[in-house]
Amino acid sequence: MNLSVEIKKFCMNLGLDTVGFTKCRTFHELREFYTERKLQGIENEFEETDIEKRINPNHYMSEGKTIISIAFPYLHNADYIENGFSVYTRGMDYHTVVHSYLEKIVAFINELGGRAVAFTDSNTLPERYIAYLSGVGFIGKNNMIITEKYGSYVFLGEIITDLDIPESTNRIFNDIKYFTKCGSCEICYEECPTRSINKKKKNPNICMSYITQKKEIDDKFAKLMNGRVFGCDSCQKKCPFNRGKEFSHIKEFYPMNFMNYDDVDNIISISNSDFKSSFKITSCGWRGKNVLRRNALIRKALFQNKDIANEELNSPYLEQYKLMIEKLKE
Repeated sequence: MNLSVEIKKFCMNLGLDTVGFTKCRTFHELREFYTERKLQGIENEFEETDIEKRINPNHYMSEGKTIISIAFPYLHNADYIENGFSVYTRGMDYHTVVHSYLEKIVAFINELGGRAVAFTDSNTLPERYIAYLSGVGFIGKNNMIITEKYGSYVFLGEIITDLDIPESTNRIFNDIKYFTKCGSCEICYEECPTRSINKKKKNPNICMSYITQKKEIDDKFAKLMNGRVFGCDSCQKKCPFNRGKEFSHIKEFYPMNFMNYDDVDNIISISNSDFKSSFKITSCGWRGKNVLRRNALIRKALFQNKDIANEELNSPYLEQYKLMIEKLKE
């Protein structure tokens, strides 16, 4: 039995056509990279601090032999109005959606006689590197995985299995730094609002998408948000590799109606019950409603240039930002 063919065929039946395989091993080549990032102080609170855990996926499954990398396209053929929300936030929470698909694949692997464990986002795996090694895509200058069929508008999921499956490619770590596919193009560098990505350095701690998710931000970044409420697509919107690509057929990622309105007043005044029945089921609800309310307040005042002096916020957390925003407007 050709395991890679059988697994890919099963994935195709689920509507997933961008799948690759790489060995489950210690990625020794990443140790220096992660050590340098730690020394530069550019790790953030979402990252695993133990480098050895980051480079050794076998701590999840000691008998793991193969990692399966799968891309989940999320950009639909829909009219995404400009409302401050990144495209990836418009549908259902990708953590839930991706994991539901992965669990079906895990069950299939069990039927083949193997063991498997699924991973979605919240883990120690170097998932973009794994996707690169698996041939799912290449890593662009914007630090994102770029797939041939869907560009960079994809989520990633991984499965570790004890089945021994041949690798999809013979790619190596050192090739990444040359950005061969990107060539001389630097559009993403020019579009990045904070210069988080540039010729010399990639600093995720000042990535605008990350900043919109932080609990605390300073006035410098509030001004640079330029109307963003959650996430940032600047490095993707004009990327040549995103032109003319195919759209997603994963129905769960189709933008929900309420996510395609520009209604900051509704967000600023949203109740707990309304938040739970709307934003909570998307990929931007995990931070809680007050981060969204804060960012909507900033959008209203600094991007739409509207008065926020009479906003009733009923939150000491938001009141401090209201004062900061009003000072920025002076």
